[in-house]
Amino acid sequence: QVHLVESGGGTVQAGGSLRLSCAASDSGGCMAWFRQLPGKEREAVAVISVGGTWATYADSVKGRFTISRDNAEKTLYLLMNSLKSEDTAMYYCAAKPYGCSSGSNAWRFYNFWGQGTQVTVSS
Repeated sequence: QVHLVESGGGTVQAGGSLRLSCAASDSGGCMAWFRQLPGKEREAVAVISVGGTWATYADSVKGRFTISRDNAEKTLYLLMNSLKSEDTAMYYCAAKPYGCSSGSNAWRFYNFWGQGTQVTVSS
């Protein structure tokens, strides 16, 4: 069992930046950030490999968001720049014991989830 705790959410004006953190109780395998609006399915924002050398992003955040991880500190990060009102959502950290593979953009792929941190972008 891996326990995940997100932090860093808040309210920011459009064009601003936030950095989300996810502290893990143990080193995860494939890890990701998802976001969700009420009544909608969770969507993958960014996925990162075990070693941090590979990452993939949703088209809507490419060039603005950067996912990274510090395995020594067991922490996952999401740096969000040039935030837009449509980035407003609850953001979740997710982890799987094993490496990334096809399907790693699907929420069903992950075994462990944090409680979420709210990001609100005001225009």
